[in-house]
Amino acid sequence: MTGSILILAGRRSGAVDALAAAYGVADKCLVPVAGRPMIAHVLNSAAASDAGQIFVSTHHLGLLADLQDPIVKLLGNRLVVVPAAGNLADSVLGVAGVARFPLLITTADNCLLTPETIAEIEAEAARLDVEAGVALARREDVLAAHPEGQRRFYEFSDVAVSNCNAYWIGHPGALKATEAFRGGGQFIKKPFRVMQAFGLVNMLRFRFGLGPIHHIFARISRHLKVEIAPLLVSNGATAIDVDNERSLRVTDALIARRGTVSPLASSHETPAEPDAADERQLAVTR
Repeated sequence: MTGSILILAGRRSGAVDALAAAYGVADKCLVPVAGRPMIAHVLNSAAASDAGQIFVSTHHLGLLADLQDPIVKLLGNRLVVVPAAGNLADSVLGVAGVARFPLLITTADNCLLTPETIAEIEAEAARLDVEAGVALARREDVLAAHPEGQRRFYEFSDVAVSNCNAYWIGHPGALKATEAFRGGGQFIKKPFRVMQAFGLVNMLRFRFGLGPIHHIFARISRHLKVEIAPLLVSNGATAIDVDNERSLRVTDALIARRGTVSPLASSHETPAEPDAADERQLAVTR
């Protein structure tokens, strides 16, 4: 993955995350998963990629101080923590002026995202020659990874898929696709927002799988005026994120099954000194 990676670690205004409260941490991204804060797993995979910059968007001003994981030092100056906005669209646009493209956007609870899948997403976007893409995993691959890992699938006439919480943006002009997320998270659960973003006919086609997946995404692309495609990845575990105790236990088991992966030092830059983390905290402002 060339360019940059943005990890969304913000929270909805006024909301208290149940996992964070249960584990007594300041933010969901610090909930322990397989012995490490969940965001450390995502940072670990980002570190092993070719991304020159790795941004973390958060409302938690003391994130780096609370993280206390060796991946922070190993990432060095590649890691930049930025303040999250009030919605996903503005959080993404907040780094648009400083990020190198292509930009991969993912979430802090996407613990099973691997360096191989990051590379696969970029390769698939290049193969399809599109401006933007949504990473999706086939139902059979998700269930093969773990039968209890994911329970939500979107049915198309040719394939059933689950969202992998990873989005590829090829160039700054394609960022207008993020306007669909301006209202915040839980996008697909809110039909009115889907209709606003995609148009009524496209919303119905998407929600009820009325056509092949690439055909429906082509219609959505014309509506958004951005060429966006489904990027089908081979690792079904990528669709399993940590939303609750059930998915946390599944993720723990899958990480244990694949074995512990040590944090990887960056080949791009010399690791920062231990106290440099404070200097990087909130180094970029909107």
